Amino acid sequence: MIPTMITRSLIVDDEPLARKRIASLLKELPDVSLVGEGRSGHEAIQLIHATRPDLVFLDIQMPEIGGFEVVQAIGVEKMPAIIFTTAYDQYALKAFEFHALDYLLKPFSRQRFIDSVRRARERISHANGQDVNSRLAALIDKLQTQTNHLSRFTVKASGRVFLVSAGEVDWIESAANYALLHCGTRTHVVRETMHALEKKLCPRSFQRVSRSAIVNLSRIKELQPMGKGDYVVILDSGKRLIMSRGIRDLERSLDAP
Repeated sequence: MIPTMITRSLIVDDEPLARKRIASLLKELPDVSLVGEGRSGHEAIQLIHATRPDLVFLDIQMPEIGGFEVVQAIGVEKMPAIIFTTAYDQYALKAFEFHALDYLLKPFSRQRFIDSVRRARERISHANGQDVNSRLAALIDKLQTQTNHLSRFTVKASGRVFLVSAGEVDWIESAANYALLHCGTRTHVVRETMHALEKKLCPRSFQRVSRSAIVNLSRIKELQPMGKGDYVVILDSGKRLIMSRGIRDLERSLDAP
């Protein structure tokens, strides 16, 4: 896709503050116009078809449909240029350095944003559509085949952003589209579904024991049978969780070296 002098851009992120920040930074760039904002992967697909932007700021992690799924739904050959945005570093971000696409790791600075847009515009202007699409396809394939598991969480609270090691987490509790990380006497909130976390966490360290709970295997002290196939998982902290799935998998994981 060869853009006009004005690069038509689209923002898709389920965090209002993230959308607001990107939109605010775009206002500083006279050669970039904002043609729409979306809050979900579903809206991303609709807006890309409707507005035909030159450049999309696309969040990787969104409930139900994430950034990669958006690309698959649209089709690599029909996608505009993309700057991926993410608060997570487990997506092998170094891979982006070898492709004609960019990423913004939240929280990003004003200068990082401006540099990213500048590079993206240069690539849009000088690369033909086939080249951009082939690089996008290679990037998606590389990122989706990574075997790295989530090693730490990015937690946002009171205007601050800090990291919590996965090893610090005793267990994880479901809270709709959010998850509560229970770390000793502290509890942190992260914007992730249990389904997404179950895929990202190392199965040798974490296992889902019910619809609403994932446990750190190293924190399990005892398993008590309740009858009818259910168990009570007792953690070192004394916390008791009802286990309603995967007892055999859990036993194998606990026995593994």
